[in-house]
Amino acid sequence: MALQFQQVALIGKHPTAQGGTPPAMLHGIAQTLQAQGCTVTLDAVTAENSGVKDWAYEDLSGIGQKCDLAVVVGGDGTMLAAARTLAHYGTPLIGINQGRLGFITDIALDDYAPVLQAMLHGDYVEHQRFLIAAQVERAGEVIMEATAMNDVVVNRGSSAGLVELRVEIDGHFVANHRADGLIVATPTGSTAYALSAGGPILHPGLGGFVMVPISPHNLSNRPIALPDSVRISIEIVAAKEVTANFDMQSIKHLQPGDRILIQRAQKSARMLHPRGWSYYDTLRHKLHWNEHN
Repeated sequence: MALQFQQVALIGKHPTAQGGTPPAMLHGIAQTLQAQGCTVTLDAVTAENSGVKDWAYEDLSGIGQKCDLAVVVGGDGTMLAAARTLAHYGTPLIGINQGRLGFITDIALDDYAPVLQAMLHGDYVEHQRFLIAAQVERAGEVIMEATAMNDVVVNRGSSAGLVELRVEIDGHFVANHRADGLIVATPTGSTAYALSAGGPILHPGLGGFVMVPISPHNLSNRPIALPDSVRISIEIVAAKEVTANFDMQSIKHLQPGDRILIQRAQKSARMLHPRGWSYYDTLRHKLHWNEHN
């Protein structure tokens, strides 16, 4: 089968306590891409952090405008950061797992070459993951806009005590939640913080949100699944300190009366998986379910 992608971006893991993507690894993956006939462009931040300057580089917006495909090397956080921007351009993404869990970076690092070669020539399946479009309003003015692929988390920050949050859905009052916080997650994010807070797993083929309270004062306050057509409003009623997180983007010191508005974003992230990939295999392996069949 002919090569499906000519201009391919390579995005590495940014340095953390566990380290970034090593230069030798970037070289190896880039050379694999070149051997298939691809023109390689490095992510500008990856090039700066790694010191690799053998290829042209662009920021994420430039990659979205110029590249047919992005290969992301890292963990789920690296993929989330890339997907938020590249979804606006319709750029498909392939994930090579250099992280610990790797729910959405599903190609094993020690076996990437033959899998990547096959995918470059069209041997893949595509799934779309929808994103959240969120705004923070204060006194009727927007003070922050953010896109998230996993979730929006409104919580009590570093302070003690509960927060009180008024929730409306499509303008209808739902409840005043008194809890440590509240999570609104996509199906992609339903296996992240929302899962550890007691929420359900939503298959990524579903169009919906899950809203999960964090340690609610009222134990009958349970998670609820919602259609992705709704508009959710979370208003700060009372708290010492409130923080809102949109994947890895945060705003602190929210005030009573501030509102977080959440809805489905217009664009979705295009995720490419190896032929034969199964979401159920991912759940079984990553969550260590009984793996005997």
